[in-house]
Amino acid sequence: MSDMKDIQGQPDYRRINIKKVGVKNISYPVTVRDKARKTQQTVATFNMYVNLPHQFKGTHMSRFVEILNRFQGEINLKSFHRILEEMKARLQAEAAHLEITFPYFLKKSSGQAQSVGMNEYRCTMHGSLDKTDDLTLEIQVPISPPLPSQTGQGLPRSLGHWGRATIRLRFRHFIWIEDIIQLVEEVTSHDLCWPTSKTCATEYTLSVESITTALGRKLENQPAIAWFSVLVENLSQGYNTFASLEWSANNKMPVS
Repeated sequence: MSDMKDIQGQPDYRRINIKKVGVKNISYPVTVRDKARKTQQTVATFNMYVNLPHQFKGTHMSRFVEILNRFQGEINLKSFHRILEEMKARLQAEAAHLEITFPYFLKKSSGQAQSVGMNEYRCTMHGSLDKTDDLTLEIQVPISPPLPSQTGQGLPRSLGHWGRATIRLRFRHFIWIEDIIQLVEEVTSHDLCWPTSKTCATEYTLSVESITTALGRKLENQPAIAWFSVLVENLSQGYNTFASLEWSANNKMPVS
């Protein structure tokens, strides 16, 4: 009887690349930076994956969790880069990718109705490391513009959950999540109003287009931001409407 061939040990001449391999939906407690309280405890969902060269035979998925455990949930720009470096080195990968999605909580401002409590914002950090690294931050901010006040009827009534703004950005240096949230909420609560209001400027009527433009004008003046995209969606109807724009400091594209 002839010996059986070691198929697994033979070189792979087909050069078939596995595009990505990794783990998804890992729930993990994390600590993120908080402007008012220094740090904030929350629970994140991690996706960790790498691009493998064709000659790589396989990997132990437990290595991803081992790497994550080493950093003990401390999430900042420095640790994010170090996690990507370790993933790429330990898994002998051509590129490493890391996605972290987490709820971020802020106290309701005193101007909000029923201000006792917390507002929740969905944040996602996505990083890739090939020859260089690339990091984007995404923040979803609910849009609830106030209705105009009526004479003798007290404070303006809230419109409720009119829609949401999704801000994605790359930055030159550190920027607070709270500052981006505050910028969005200032635009949607002060710069915009209903077209039926006598004090409302025509260019700031309540629409996905006007909100998107107003947010773009605010963001392009932030020196910490190198690139951003804005997506504004109106979710209050039977169908959704949206508007979007993208801006880059390198291309000097003005927001119309």
